[in-house]
Amino acid sequence: MKLVIQVPAWNEADSLPRMLAELPRAVAGFDSVETLVVDDGSEDGTSEAARVAGAATVRLPIHRGLARAFTLGIETALRRGADVIVNTDADGQYDPAAIQALVAPILAGEADIVLGDRGVATLSHFSPAKRWLQRLGAWVVRVLSGIPLADATTGLRAFSRAAAARLNCYTTFTYTLETLIQAGQAGLAVRSVPVTTRPSPRPSRLFRSNLGYVAISLATLVRLVFIYRPLRSLLTLASGFWLVAAVLAVRFGYYYFSGISPAGHVQSLIVAAVLALTGVQLAVLGVLADLTAVNRRLLDELRALERERK
Repeated sequence: MKLVIQVPAWNEADSLPRMLAELPRAVAGFDSVETLVVDDGSEDGTSEAARVAGAATVRLPIHRGLARAFTLGIETALRRGADVIVNTDADGQYDPAAIQALVAPILAGEADIVLGDRGVATLSHFSPAKRWLQRLGAWVVRVLSGIPLADATTGLRAFSRAAAARLNCYTTFTYTLETLIQAGQAGLAVRSVPVTTRPSPRPSRLFRSNLGYVAISLATLVRLVFIYRPLRSLLTLASGFWLVAAVLAVRFGYYYFSGISPAGHVQSLIVAAVLALTGVQLAVLGVLADLTAVNRRLLDELRALERERK
């Protein structure tokens, strides 16, 4: 059994040596443990710092973002023969001692994916806006995937080989929410274990301000809803248009048949017709998007089989 601990990193040459030195060199249940640093187009010698610290490296030629770095790490770890993959952050905020507890449910055959639950509601270094977004993200994941969880954005997580092979990122901001939605749709077993964290020694590299984090996170959540539930989402929008169209049509009918203003309020009928047709267009788009989503899932399954064979 082989465990690969992957660390996505962008301009982390200063923090990597200390962080990598804390990672375990042996974990119960595994014959070998390997550390893999995924350099996301760093400009400060991150790859060299990782190699000096004894880690394997793979590098993107330019900065592509956390989601792409995570995906490259998963693909590389699978090619290197990983039976279990642990993902952790390069800033050292997660306690490496938690890795043993993190992989235990996978080794016992009780889970395909295990999340390190930080207890976000009690983290003092999280702003109120960030805590609210964490709860919103967890709620969206529960709705789209059916997985009950409290910390959907944790960066400390473990994957079995079969689970890792089925993960793909279609959004670019981060992998955390999307991979859980995919896990739920694939019927994978997801568990959580409590972990301790330390305040990050530097500001987040994902966003420059809390306002930027809120805006990007909300946009990502909306995009995920339309990617993974296109028919339901577009039918919901269409229903709103049909409801307003029905109200306007009833308004016109009232004035027309009551004789109060037979020739008036025709604008209500025109607007109602436009809104009703818009609803029909949204419904048709929903059906087409749903067919596209089915095709994407089939392609994902083929890709997963290919990845597992490597």
